[in-house]
Parts: sequence; C-alpha cells; structure tokens
Amino acid sequence: MIKITIAGRPNTGKSTLFNALTGTRDALVHDRPGVTRDTISGIMKHGGYTLYDTAGLENARSGIALDSTQMAFDAVASSDAILFVVDGRVGITNQDIEWAKLVRRKTKAPVLLLVNKCESEKRLNNVHEFYKLGFGEPTLISAEHKRGFDEIFQFIDKIAGPDAQQTDTNNPDTRIKIAVLGQPNVGKSTFVNRVLGEKKQIVMDAPGITRDTVKIPTKFYGRDILLMDTAGLRRKAGVTDDVETLSALKSLDAIEKADVVILMVDATKNIENQALGIASRVYNAGKILCVALNKWDLVEPELRDEKLLKLKHQFSNSFHQIIKPMILAVSAETGTGVQNMFRRIYEQWDISAAQAPTSLINRIVEKLVADRQPPMSRLKRPMKIKFARQTGRHPMKITINVGGASDIPESYTRYLRRGLATALKWEHLPIIIEYEKSDNPFD
Repeated sequence: MIKITIAGRPNTGKSTLFNALTGTRDALVHDRPGVTRDTISGIMKHGGYTLYDTAGLENARSGIALDSTQMAFDAVASSDAILFVVDGRVGITNQDIEWAKLVRRKTKAPVLLLVNKCESEKRLNNVHEFYKLGFGEPTLISAEHKRGFDEIFQFIDKIAGPDAQQTDTNNPDTRIKIAVLGQPNVGKSTFVNRVLGEKKQIVMDAPGITRDTVKIPTKFYGRDILLMDTAGLRRKAGVTDDVETLSALKSLDAIEKADVVILMVDATKNIENQALGIASRVYNAGKILCVALNKWDLVEPELRDEKLLKLKHQFSNSFHQIIKPMILAVSAETGTGVQNMFRRIYEQWDISAAQAPTSLINRIVEKLVADRQPPMSRLKRPMKIKFARQTGRHPMKITINVGGASDIPESYTRYLRRGLATALKWEHLPIIIEYEKSDNPFD
C-alpha cells in the first residue's frame, strides 16, 4: 500500500492539506504554529492511498517539539512519497532550506514541492526562489481552496503505478474502532503505546500533550482494530484556550465514530463527575463502554477490593442503561490487565453482533409483562404489549409493538430493558427499546 507523508516547517498549511485530501476534518487546524504534535493518518479520497500528517519540523533539543519532529522524520523515512509544503505568502525561509536538506538525508523517496497559500497571482513572481530547496519545479496550490490538486494526484499515481494495491474505499471497514477517552494525564497515550508495542504517541508527565484524535490501525490479540487516542477532557470551566476547546470537540466526536470506548481513569484518585458525564455520552450514543482503572499497580493491595466495589456501585447507580458496567483494572505502564481487557471487549463486541431469535425475545417479554403489568395510561386506558423483535445490532435495539395507549413511562421501559439484558446476557451492553403503535385501530 502506497504511503504518502506531508512534511514541512510549522504553519505552512499541512493539516489543512491533509483534511482536503482525505475529505475529513481529522487534523486539527489553527492559525497558531505547532498545533499538530502527533503523526496522524487517513485515507485519500483519490486512489485510497494512506496519507500522514506530521508535526511541523522544529529545531529542539528536548521536550514535545523534539519528540514531534522525530516522529515526523520517522514517517518521512517509512513513506513512498513526500509532499513537502512551504508557505507561498512568506516565501522561502532558512528553516525551509534546513529541513529540505534533512528530508533528503532521511529518504530516497520522491518529493513533490508544494507552495501553499497561492490564492493570489501576485505571488507567482517569487516562485523561482523555491528551486533552492532542491526538489525541482514547485507546484502552486491552495489547500484551503483545494486548488492545484491535479498535480498532486498525477505525482502520486505515477509513483504508485497501474498495479498498486490501494485501499478499496467502497468496501466497509470491518475493523473494530476503539476510542480511548479520559481526563488529561490519566495515561491514554501510554496505554496506546503499550497496545502498539512501540512509541507512536508522545508521552510526558504533563496534561494536554495530545491534541488531535490520532487513529492508528493495528492488530492486537488476534483482531484488526483502529485505535483512537484522543485529547484529554477537562471541565469546561477549566478550559480557556481555544485550541484545547477544538481538541475536546474532536475527542467527543470520536465517541460517535467509535464502536467501543475505553474510558480511562486514574485509579489512584477519586472518580470525578466529569468521568461519569463522559460515560453517559457513551451510553447515550449506544457504544460499548469499558472503564479502565489505570495505574492499578500504584493502588495499595489492601485497598483494591474496596475501591473496585465502590466504583462499580457508583457507575451502576449513575446509569440505568447498563446493568453491569464493565470496569477493569489495568496498568498501561507495566501492561498488566491489558490483554484481558481486550479479550472482554471482543467478547462483548461479538455478543452485540448477534441476532436473538424473535420467539425467545417474545417469551422473555411475555414473562416480564406477566410478572409486572404495564401501568395505566394517563387516560386510564390499559396498555397492551403485543409483540417484540430485535431490529438492530451495534447497539442492540428491541422494537415492541403496543396496542391501546402507548405512553409507556420510562420506569417501565427500564424494567423491560433490565429484564431483557439479564435474560439475554446483554448486561454490559447498551440496549435501545422502541415502541411501535399497532396498525389496528380497534386494538
């Protein structure tokens, strides 16, 4: 599969180009330089090629900038083609010249020089100066306005050749999409690196390191998955930076795109209401939730049983949708409990792909109704639950045909949901119950 990497110094429009070529908003875009830190990947709309967006290359001897630059060079070294982006408004800089030399040292792959932000004809007179970078004729583009992309497509198609095995964008993605969410500094990136078996994500003992939602395809414990590392979520009152606000929105958007959400919490601290709020979002979105108690190795052994029981009680009381919240202890640092967690997640995913027999669902519902009759409606008319069937998977959805009045209260819906979940072994899964009014007007 052809891999293409976008590289260049900060604030040249690399992330805008990535979003335009992939037809997504996966890369965080902001006028501030240095917003991108991790290397993120996506699939190009043209050809289905794999595209990488990297952090801006910076001179740094330590810290986040050094790690980001090293990861960018790692992506450059492993790619089949490079899109080197410079800023047409600013013109060539000493940084551009320096990084161009380093890119040539890191890879023998062909490089297409892209002069971005060339919306105006006035800048065309300065094009010749970009020949100094040693990448040949520059290509003028506007990532924001999606101009000049034909040259990019021709460049990549020529490298790929007619027999290139590209990603089939028409086939459904069968990978399990797993998002890792949580507050800042709870160990999300350390956990992702543990699953990947290598350092793909920047890890530091400080909050707010991850900004983008980074999607990483991998194979773990026998399954193909798409792992999504997200930015830490803080309470709104504590967020004053607009970049952090954008990062938080991308993290919450990951819930909708995921099949499974691992909510990571720090086991050495008390669970805050915000963690419960994130869990509520996951439940309401119909996603499988696994609460990961990270740093479990730092909890005193004599306190573990009590702490685990307290947390399960706290989550159970907070959400009526889930009968038994899946709460598992892990250590991202040592790897303890990580394989067991994925085993449990895969089990629940497989269960949520099943189709329960309609006859079985009706027997369960009939028994539940016999044990506890539906209450009278507001009009004092009897409610009749007539027929039930499973109408959805991922999440599980049960549609119940009702006759007579249909204003069934939420308390009775919770009773039915709990009874169905227990009987069908769906205790860890979100279940949606919908009511369908009988077509017979005389019922």
